[in-house]
Amino acid sequence: VPNRPDKLDEDCYEAFNIQVDALMRRIEATGAKCLVIGISGGLDSTHALIVAAKACDRLGLPRTTIRGYTMPGFGTSDHTKGNAHRLMAAMEITAGEIDITPAARRMFEDIGHAFAQGEPVHDVTFENVQAGLRTDYLFRLAGQHGGFVIGTGDLSELALGWCTYGVGDHMSHYAVNSGVPKTLIQYLIRWVIQTGQFTDACSEVLGAVLDTEISPELVPPGADGAVQSTEQLVGPYELNDFFLHHVIRYGQRPGKVAFLAWHAWKAREEGLWPAGFPAEGRSEYSLATIAHWLDKFCARFFGFSQFKRSALPNGPKVSSQGALSPRGDWRAPSDAVATVWRDELRGSLPDAVVREVFGDTAH
Repeated sequence: VPNRPDKLDEDCYEAFNIQVDALMRRIEATGAKCLVIGISGGLDSTHALIVAAKACDRLGLPRTTIRGYTMPGFGTSDHTKGNAHRLMAAMEITAGEIDITPAARRMFEDIGHAFAQGEPVHDVTFENVQAGLRTDYLFRLAGQHGGFVIGTGDLSELALGWCTYGVGDHMSHYAVNSGVPKTLIQYLIRWVIQTGQFTDACSEVLGAVLDTEISPELVPPGADGAVQSTEQLVGPYELNDFFLHHVIRYGQRPGKVAFLAWHAWKAREEGLWPAGFPAEGRSEYSLATIAHWLDKFCARFFGFSQFKRSALPNGPKVSSQGALSPRGDWRAPSDAVATVWRDELRGSLPDAVVREVFGDTAH
């Protein structure tokens, strides 16, 4: 994002209104009686809700047209659940809560999962059962009330394949955030607060959401109370979004992306930070750290996650960075391998960095 305040304001205004206008067109085209959203208390569902609220306002529809549901599972924290309820109340939408744990336990029993026998097995199946049940409930609710499901997943998650395929958060009737990277969503929510788009009560909750650890909350907290951290698993979103921008917008090879990322992030005091960006959020990364996460990005983006992007629901293209819809800017085979990109990255790095990150110097 730009570091000039006037340009940042202009870009946020344009991005937000592209999303709002796109959703308005979909509401008018379908004649939907309601909009159904799963509200987790995290960034993406919060942003989808404020876009939906603004769309309803401009169409002259009551906010109660939006049916928001928070669906606590085994890893849901009181903090995010509380934020979800506070946000829905402040937005004056139709709010509901569905505890998915009984249905999840029944499914674990039906499929013979170890968790049903009391074992603390929190594997991918454990996570996907919860994500799938939430989506299943949302689709059934949309059918029951004559509406459609608004997807909350963002561009960064699509790039990394960080979503549950099919019957999961990958699927919706309209994916309003699918053209917006995670870091831009954070700026958009800050912009919504700063420009007074909603009431003070809404802005207070939005601020609390911004201060919350990014987590799918599908796994119970650890013994120390630490919640599941997305960025510890897939890497910092600010780096992943930087990688994505230079790959799909400019077609840069991984070695060049690593070079650019190191110059951008090697020293926090040298960074051109956008106005209002909190000092405590300003990061710096070594070349080894950048190389580690860029290798993971290449593996996920080029070699793993395309099959999820090849079956995306509709959603608006928002940024000049591009979009990942197979009907738009990005077309790629789902069975590609990432070897050529990962090898190019290794071959461009100093031997000392290769040894530190990969344990050898073979290119």
